[in-house]
Amino acid sequence: MHNRLTLLASSILLASISGGTAQAALYAVDPGIPGDRAYPLDSGNKTGYAAWYQDTHGRTLDLCLSKAVSSRVAGAPGAPTYMCILNPAPGEFDDTQAIVFPTNFPDETFWFAADGSITDAATGIDLGYGAAIEAAFNGEVADGNQQSFARIRIRVDVPAPGVYTVTHPYGVDVFNVTQEEFTDTGGTNAINMTRDIGIGQSGDYTGALKGDIGPFLRSVNGPYTETNPETSQLEKFVGDPNLEEQVTGSPFNTNYLRIQGPNGIDIRSDTFAVSGKLSAVDLPAPALVKRATYSRGNVDGAVVAHQDVFTMAPPPPGTVNFLDSAGTAVTMTEANSTGSWFGQSAVSPSSIPVSLQVTADNHLAIPTILPPTTVSVPLTDLVTITRAEYSLGNGRLTIDASTSDRMTPPNLTAYSGRSGALIGELIGGANKTLSPTSGTIPPATIRVVSANGGSDTEEVVIVP
Repeated sequence: MHNRLTLLASSILLASISGGTAQAALYAVDPGIPGDRAYPLDSGNKTGYAAWYQDTHGRTLDLCLSKAVSSRVAGAPGAPTYMCILNPAPGEFDDTQAIVFPTNFPDETFWFAADGSITDAATGIDLGYGAAIEAAFNGEVADGNQQSFARIRIRVDVPAPGVYTVTHPYGVDVFNVTQEEFTDTGGTNAINMTRDIGIGQSGDYTGALKGDIGPFLRSVNGPYTETNPETSQLEKFVGDPNLEEQVTGSPFNTNYLRIQGPNGIDIRSDTFAVSGKLSAVDLPAPALVKRATYSRGNVDGAVVAHQDVFTMAPPPPGTVNFLDSAGTAVTMTEANSTGSWFGQSAVSPSSIPVSLQVTADNHLAIPTILPPTTVSVPLTDLVTITRAEYSLGNGRLTIDASTSDRMTPPNLTAYSGRSGALIGELIGGANKTLSPTSGTIPPATIRVVSANGGSDTEEVVIVP
């Protein structure tokens, strides 16, 4: 498990931070032509937004603009229990009238939203949490101002200064509330973080694919079917935002909120209010291969080998398999409904390069999904840099690296950075080394590439 760990030196609002994430959070976004996107798909109401996002579990969510209401929670006059989040705004959006872009349109809507909270009178903890794929505007509600982003928001009233750890479905965040900050705020919103990833120009909605959100959380009691009063069509939703329910879908299997802090604070909640409308668009099953590597060596005169494949794809009842280098089908195993699959073959590849065929099938979980998806990926050795060190004293860079092919070790070549200048070829067998005089300026990182396709990147350690 990899958790996003954010250390905040203060409780100042943290917004629009971008960066890589370990999981492939979302898989695909509607590639429609900007300005020609519509919602619903069969209407003439152009919004300019992407119609849908798909996650790595295979679920596709439309931009949620339906006025279907919950059959589980009764509404009140002027306050319908919509299955989508449609917040009225005086002078801008009247939810009692037809949604028309841009003259009567919400200033924020969602493809997905999940809200959770922890309130504990005994400790004084009051935590609010939000995770969303949001549609908003850069300025007024107008064509050309559309934008989307993946959001994580955490706000906490705390009873004392100290270090607080918040575990949530999409990672772990750590906050240090100083005595000065606690004195200034009295503990109210002493933790106040918003992380928006993927904000782009109008018409480019790919940025949210790199955010923390995904796969989409969904109620363990869903999906729910409701009738759209404007179209009389039945629509399905992954949750009911008017209810707090247990969920599934966390890429880390952390389908809960938990806060730990000073003086033994440790409180947990496992319910969320979730909104998301399942799309009628049929899309292939996701299949995202994270790694396909082989290892082999000689043990007591016999060749011992294995081919290892790691893939992100829909969890069971979906299935994943791969054809190894000998063409033998290998059934892969999934971990705890997270969508992370692993499979291993004991075959030694007879030649390199060679490609493996990985197939994901999710029609049992989502009957409308298209036929299984098969992708071809190269099988490579696994390269590991064990030392990347630069000496200020003699200006010498030392690189030690190894290859997982210990039978016929391929050449290993070092480069400065991910795609920088050639440094040189490492010398040795499966464990190789290189120690050139590199001058007065060390590289920040080095990359070692194998002739059999493997590679590794490491930061250079500076020593006297």
